Amino acid sequence: MIPDDEWVPVSPENCGGVAGPFYHGTRADLSAGDLLTAGFRSNYDERVVMNHVYFTAMPKGAGLAADMARGEGRPRVYVVVPTGGFEDDPNVTNKKFPGNPTRSYRSRHPLKVVGELESWEPYDPEFIRQLRSRVEAGMGEIIN
Repeated sequence: MIPDDEWVPVSPENCGGVAGPFYHGTRADLSAGDLLTAGFRSNYDERVVMNHVYFTAMPKGAGLAADMARGEGRPRVYVVVPTGGFEDDPNVTNKKFPGNPTRSYRSRHPLKVVGELESWEPYDPEFIRQLRSRVEAGMGEIIN
């Protein structure tokens, strides 16, 4: 855990010092060169049109996002490169632990797909089922 006085929030102004690689989890079938952009319905709540594209520096976190995403395709984790500034994801940052231990971020700029991970460390299927139930029940409002 990072003490509050050592953690510096990531913002579009200082994000250049954040090391990748970065990952995005979804069920969409994408190819290298494709751009992920904001302005589409959330992978978790179809009532919400997203103002940002979300990503993480942790493959397991992107795998969780892929498992949780709506849609018919198989869960996929893509290696992505931000094309502009980004910030800490306020949906998880400082929620349970100080700082951003999930290394989760969001950007108003597109993410460029540069590859796909073939495997990642999975979460327990029962955990996924419980989390889905909580999301479907309306818990976990998206800070957009």
